[in-house]
Amino acid sequence: MSVTREYIAAGKRRVNHVHIRWAGGEAFEAGNPERPKIRIDASGKTGPGPVEALLCALATCSSVDVVSILEKRRTPVATFEVDVHGERADAVPARVTNVQLDFRITGEGIERAQAENAIDLALNKYCSVRDSLDPAIPIEWSLELNGRRETADGKRESAGDEAAGAT
Repeated sequence: MSVTREYIAAGKRRVNHVHIRWAGGEAFEAGNPERPKIRIDASGKTGPGPVEALLCALATCSSVDVVSILEKRRTPVATFEVDVHGERADAVPARVTNVQLDFRITGEGIERAQAENAIDLALNKYCSVRDSLDPAIPIEWSLELNGRRETADGKRESAGDEAAGAT
């Protein structure tokens, strides 16, 4: 049973606690007081900025679920990477207006439909970070599975085809 389900079953509220400490300039050490910290640096000199950290949190949260779902199907992941691009408004504050997650997964026996379903479930059902974001922010994704990408029209191409200029 997950920690969240345990809290719900016990009738408790789940509260996350983080503490930040200024490290000089625009940098802060952040995290749970009882665990290792991360450096968040708005200048980008010593760590990701706050919005990059938000995008990291979205990618990590959904990725934990994708890997778990695929493992439960007895199709373990060999490698897993996500590139995330967050488009921002030309205003102050420069809020995130669109997110694109590009998943690259390898693993023996993983079928495209299984991986796509795992990503969909992660982003639309299980990821608490996604669910905490404004629902009006579009979250789009693509999948490269075992070096093969499927285009919107259902055609498959190898990852190298795109780099060579193939359509």
